[in-house]
Amino acid sequence: MACWLFKSEPSVYSIDDLRRERRTFWDGVRNYQARNFLRDAIAVGDDVLFYHSNAQPPAVAGLARVVKAGSPDATALDPKHDHYDPKSSRENPIWYGVDIAFVEEFENPPSLETLRGVTGLAKMALLQKGSRLSIQPVTPAECRIVLALARG
Repeated sequence: MACWLFKSEPSVYSIDDLRRERRTFWDGVRNYQARNFLRDAIAVGDDVLFYHSNAQPPAVAGLARVVKAGSPDATALDPKHDHYDPKSSRENPIWYGVDIAFVEEFENPPSLETLRGVTGLAKMALLQKGSRLSIQPVTPAECRIVLALARG
């Protein structure tokens, strides 16, 4: 099993939303590298560190698990949707997403500042200058460290 970090602004979709809904299709990703992760690399059973970006403070808010592998993102086909892409079609889907399910919300979410101060996380993609991908791989060691911090 692998581990990933998915970023979301809490005002758009939060760990509270996922807890309430129990499961969601992770749609709206419009970056090719992140799309490739969703389509080709992320698998059922993988863990997802749910990260609240653009929050005060930005932090890893909880844990989710992938429950359905990559499939085409239907929001790209809907002209009324914010994520519409006229280049995408049913025959040639461009954008993909995965289904994730709620596992837990962290009582003490590790903030970005806290993560920056942990030696074992120095190479974590989230902490690299200019790293803006909304879907990022997390090494098993990094995942263990973040979970230990979150569970205190």
